[in-house]
Amino acid sequence: MDSPTSTLIQILRGRVEEQVALGDLDEALHAANAAVLKAQQMLSEDLGSIDEFASSLEVRANVYRQLGHLDEARDDYKQAIDQLENRPDRLAQLGRLFAGYGAVHDQLGNSERAAELWQQAVHYFEAAEPPASLDIATLSNNLAYLKKAAGDIEGAEAHFLRALQILHTELGPDHEETAAVSNNIGALYQSSGFYEQAREMHMMALDARRKLFGEAHPDTAQSHNNLALALLATGETAMARRHFEKALDAFEVLGIEYSEDLEAVAENYCAFLREEGDFAAADAIASRLQGAAAV
Repeated sequence: MDSPTSTLIQILRGRVEEQVALGDLDEALHAANAAVLKAQQMLSEDLGSIDEFASSLEVRANVYRQLGHLDEARDDYKQAIDQLENRPDRLAQLGRLFAGYGAVHDQLGNSERAAELWQQAVHYFEAAEPPASLDIATLSNNLAYLKKAAGDIEGAEAHFLRALQILHTELGPDHEETAAVSNNIGALYQSSGFYEQAREMHMMALDARRKLFGEAHPDTAQSHNNLALALLATGETAMARRHFEKALDAFEVLGIEYSEDLEAVAENYCAFLREEGDFAAADAIASRLQGAAAV
């Protein structure tokens, strides 16, 4: 492919990125269509032309997926994969394409097919030089959710722990993504009856989120609630009360946008208080909730 044409295609793809960043997906799609059409016109057996075509298809597929045009996105991902088949020099891109292809199937409700495609994406990311570790962590987290939904607790745990290992190594214990996966593992353990493990994972998530965001943040507040529930299961009721209070305080500060979260925490807290026989405290929380709703 001649250099001026290649430059034009890259300019068009750059315009797609600019429009996506601005939130104008319709305009981004126009630019993506232009890039694909120009790359298709110049398509030949030359590897450079194939790369430009596959990359343009990938960009358009991403826009289609954001717009919710899932059938079109699926077709573009598949066509781009077919163009790059057996290309050891394009492993990272093949990983991205299979990841996007899997995401489309996940959105379509095809969980088994999504899992297959995400596993293929992991394979390509592992084979890339250097391996795309953070992408592997993201997909491991996704695969864990699918395993959990299917009732495969051991499979979910294995994928979550792989994600946590990578993120802990690559980003550190106090990174937002590490905290999110710690929270996910805590939720898995809590729902599976492994309460001590749930307690520790929620404690790790909370410690990181406090450092990152402070107390008046929805993620920190949610971690306080999650930890409180784990603490109830381990019999640490006094400590659970303190974390329920922290969660309530934070969601009250955050305002009306988080009223549903506030109600959920209050419901958990009041249920615990009534089980403890502390009906006065439960009524006080209910009144406090009504007061917050009236503001």
